[in-house]
Amino acid sequence: MKKAIIQLEPLTCPSCMQKIENGVKSIDGVENNSVNVLFNSSKVKFNYDDERVTIKEVEKVIEKLGYEVKKAQVKDI
Repeated sequence: MKKAIIQLEPLTCPSCMQKIENGVKSIDGVENNSVNVLFNSSKVKFNYDDERVTIKEVEKVIEKLGYEVKKAQVKDI
């Protein structure tokens, strides 16, 4: 398992936060109960199985939802 923090473009409303959270939770390989979107800092934090999904695939889902990914940090847990 790995832990990721993805910095997003500034979020403008709570519904944006919910949309991103639901999108990331729907990805096979992401630990659903670990997904946390931080509105004030425009970050999404989550744990994922890097043998089932890549960070690039998660970024693509976020971008497909209409949000820009600024950078991602990944570490082993």
